[in-house]
Amino acid sequence: MSFADLGLSDELLRAVGESGYSDPTPIQRGAIPPVLMGRDLIGIAQTGTGKTASFVLPMIDVLAQGRSRARMPRSLILEPTRELAAQVAENFEKYGKYHKLSMALLIGGVSMGDQVKALEKGVDVLIATPGRLMDLFGRGNILLTGCNLLVIDEADRMLDMGFIPDIEEICTKLPKSRQTLLFSATMPPPIKKLADRFLSNPKSIEVARPATTNALIEQALVPVASRQKAATLTRLLKAEDVTTAIIFSNRKTTVRDLAQSLKRAGFATGQIQGDMEQADRIRELDRFKSGEINILVASDVAARGLDIKGVSHVFNYDVPWHPDDYVHRIGRTGRAGAKGKAFTLATPDDAEAVANIEKLTGGPIPRLAGDDDAAPPSVDETADAPAPAREARSRTRTRTRGGRGRREEAPEKVEAAEAAPPAPKRADPPAAAQRPAPRRDDRRRGAPEPADDGWNGPIPSFLDVGLTR
Repeated sequence: MSFADLGLSDELLRAVGESGYSDPTPIQRGAIPPVLMGRDLIGIAQTGTGKTASFVLPMIDVLAQGRSRARMPRSLILEPTRELAAQVAENFEKYGKYHKLSMALLIGGVSMGDQVKALEKGVDVLIATPGRLMDLFGRGNILLTGCNLLVIDEADRMLDMGFIPDIEEICTKLPKSRQTLLFSATMPPPIKKLADRFLSNPKSIEVARPATTNALIEQALVPVASRQKAATLTRLLKAEDVTTAIIFSNRKTTVRDLAQSLKRAGFATGQIQGDMEQADRIRELDRFKSGEINILVASDVAARGLDIKGVSHVFNYDVPWHPDDYVHRIGRTGRAGAKGKAFTLATPDDAEAVANIEKLTGGPIPRLAGDDDAAPPSVDETADAPAPAREARSRTRTRTRGGRGRREEAPEKVEAAEAAPPAPKRADPPAAAQRPAPRRDDRRRGAPEPADDGWNGPIPSFLDVGLTR
């Protein structure tokens, strides 16, 4: 089946062809025809399946007829993060090049005055994060009574970030006769309840089992001692097939230290983490996309929605505490039909987190031969022992308890503190691993990261004003 078989207009087919695509993905084959027919839709699809185009393409043709009015958008797309919102806008810009549709992007970190000016001109497509939309609505800068098409994207992520009450309020302000499309990687009960309340006889499409990983991604778990993680990562990065790589860590301070350590080791490395200014994060991402650097160290603010072609490898320097984050992290490789590799460095203390990931994904992650000293004594067992005792225990395999002392936090809003044992004598780990080990009580508290809605990508040309073609 080709895109021409889905009922899209000639202008749209031309734009799709010029973008280098000829065959639709399963979610696109299933979603585009019912959207064109005006039906409500529930799409269950994991990251990297072409989900965005499955609603962007038919929306362009649906909106081709009609005219926008000031402060009354004709359609609304809700995204959980700035990054995802901007990437959807880029899709509209790319595929709608032969249509005269106007857009506005309502996200944080951008001048509200410029966004209000764009709305006053009238827009066909409004792409927004819930917080900024509710803010402008409360100020009387936007009316939703003329919006006849609503897309709720990444619904399970909306749930994680606490946006469901906002979405429910937004839905009550839209016309009841609208068309509603809901996309999610999973369908937990709160999302099912949301769909039952606000969708009318929806067509349901599921192209992959929820929370499964991409079959094109070769996964491997590397058992390693905490004190050998940096050395093991350096060895893996020196493999000949590593062309571009994203390295994920649970903590923003580790991102900084690891990026600096890899730079000193001669790697072309950049970083993205929550303490960076927006302009700096955009600059780093642009350097990575252009090939100026080929290694990007990131915290989980970059895990979801980051769409960069040609990423050959993903490395989990830290095992993520939330199993869903593992799926989204490794989904940065193996995109658009390409193959990729994902390596996860796992210490004995990560046993519980690894087990939760394997339970979610439905199978064990293949193990690679790792560090010979992959089972060091736990921090708690050695922290208060005399130096000779600690050295003796470091040569003996002792029992550890996996995942101890870690608290569950909302994804992307808090990055918990990691336990960092003392630095080794012969390895050269980043500075984060050279600090004294924290006490067990400190590990339980975690280190809050400033709330961040995740925009790391380049600012499209239509950010300051509505783009009218």
